Amino acid sequence: MTRKIPFRNDLYVISASVDDLKRAVDDGAAIVQLRDKTGDEKTVLAKAREMIEYKKIRDFVFILNDDPQLALRAGADGVHIGQDMSTKDTRAIVGDGMIIGKTTHNLEQGRRAIADGADYISTGPVYPTPTKPGRPAVGLGYVREAAQDLDIPAVAIGGIDLTNIDDVLDAGARTIGVVRACIDAPELLKRIRKAAE
Repeated sequence: MTRKIPFRNDLYVISASVDDLKRAVDDGAAIVQLRDKTGDEKTVLAKAREMIEYKKIRDFVFILNDDPQLALRAGADGVHIGQDMSTKDTRAIVGDGMIIGKTTHNLEQGRRAIADGADYISTGPVYPTPTKPGRPAVGLGYVREAAQDLDIPAVAIGGIDLTNIDDVLDAGARTIGVVRACIDAPELLKRIRKAAE
């Protein structure tokens, strides 16, 4: 099975809400991630399966956050892991057919993710964000470096919304990740596509 990896002029929406993720897909998001930090395994699995069922209606890439085994059980397209998890160990769990995304905060971590076989990275948090309390923003510098120096799809994420997305796109980002700004998906996508022209 070949991994389907879009990540080119796309919107990547992250939420614990199935309704929000479905709405984002309806609005044109190509990639969505279920990130539920509070639900138990049974709840997360049920949500994941509901999203996978939705793939019969819409074409999108479904990523599950943080749990390679659960992603495998659910039949997700991919799993996104943080710096606390090994990319190589994750690959051993999920096999070659699943997309692996890796959170990175600097160029060194980005290079390591590539060396270890990640399919895409996230670069951020670009701006301070309440979804990552205590994590200092990396600013646009790393977004720019990743766009220029790393040969891997990169998702710029962290505090991005309609007030600053143009700056992030100007820095070279081609896929934008949002959590709170998912309600603005149609307009965000418009900006992303405009930047790609």
